[in-house]
Amino acid sequence: MSKKKLSLATYIFIGLLIGIVLGFLMKQLPSGTFRDTILVGGIIKFIGNGFINLIKMIVVPLVFCSLSYAVCDMSDFKKLGRISFKTITFYLATTALAVTIATILGLVLKPGAGLDLSQLIQGDYDISNSKPIVDMLLEILPTNPIKAMAEGNLLQIIVFALFFGVSVALIGEKGKILVNILDALNECVLKIVTMVMYVAPIGVCALIANTVYSVGLESLVSVAKMIGVVAIGMLIHSFVVYSGLLKVFTGLPVRKFLKEYSTVATVTFTTSSSNASLPVSMEAMEKLGVDKSVYSFTLPLGATINMDGTAIMQGVAAVFIAQVYGMDMSIQMILSVILTAVLASIGTAGAPGVGMITLAMVLESAGLPVDGIALIIGFDRILDMMRTTVNVMGDCVCSVIVADSEKELDREKYINC
Repeated sequence: MSKKKLSLATYIFIGLLIGIVLGFLMKQLPSGTFRDTILVGGIIKFIGNGFINLIKMIVVPLVFCSLSYAVCDMSDFKKLGRISFKTITFYLATTALAVTIATILGLVLKPGAGLDLSQLIQGDYDISNSKPIVDMLLEILPTNPIKAMAEGNLLQIIVFALFFGVSVALIGEKGKILVNILDALNECVLKIVTMVMYVAPIGVCALIANTVYSVGLESLVSVAKMIGVVAIGMLIHSFVVYSGLLKVFTGLPVRKFLKEYSTVATVTFTTSSSNASLPVSMEAMEKLGVDKSVYSFTLPLGATINMDGTAIMQGVAAVFIAQVYGMDMSIQMILSVILTAVLASIGTAGAPGVGMITLAMVLESAGLPVDGIALIIGFDRILDMMRTTVNVMGDCVCSVIVADSEKELDREKYINC
């Protein structure tokens, strides 16, 4: 009788646990060349950052090839319009709901009430990348698509890929050779994804070890309440809003989705990057029976404009900072937080740490002290891991719902996965 092989998700989870233990062990080692230079700054850094680099290496070609091919292979442009409308509506509506839930939780649970966190303000923080909403929307349109690809500007790549795919479809027979090339390139990139995922357990182990070593759980005590409120908001959004929407719109068992998403969640939690999780998300959608023509559009777009987890963090953080500074939030301030968080999500790159930049915009719009960012910036890594996992879950739920509405979901494959 042959032994049952462990799944990739199991290996990644084992790597996660080993990384946590390793991180604590490294903290116990005496400071010196071996721990700081050879172990943390050498081996752990090379493995962890190397894994992220491998994933980033395939994001741009994967997004361009898969999205262009999905569009040019979709002869029904009315269908493309429907998918676009449903996807964008889902993303914006759930983001607005997310920040609303977060703001209510912050006002009810009062994470900053009675706390004096001024002693945590250390050094400066950079918000120089904060831009007006109009400028962020203008930057969606690429002036140089090659430069956008070189810089990894995903939103501009998506826009160019859409134009390219539509153009290939419109030229008819002449464009068929390009359709075949894009199809072959897409398959090639997916093979690279498979190869990269073989080293995922080791990469995850190194990344989480470095996080535990750098941040440490004991340093979270002073802001544990705020982090707890953020976690509650994310749990509500994940298991009530997302799960509820999935069940209501498809009638399919949520447990099957959560089982397949567990692998994606582990990668998003450790990399803190929506973009980096794209290859794994696409693989999960394939296993759940979502047609490539749908997830090739919904996932790259979601990695760029769907930031529900980020919106939850921003909502709680805005209320938290107001409470710490002894400021009462008016209805106008609350509405400003919600509107700015939704609009800012459109121009937020799916990369680690950008939540702090958009948080500065949210605080400015509501008239709250931007200096308050210094109170939580030291703990952003933990918050980033949480919010990215929720962001990507929304992308995947949207993909399943839209695919089912377009009859592009293999329901039998989903149930039997």
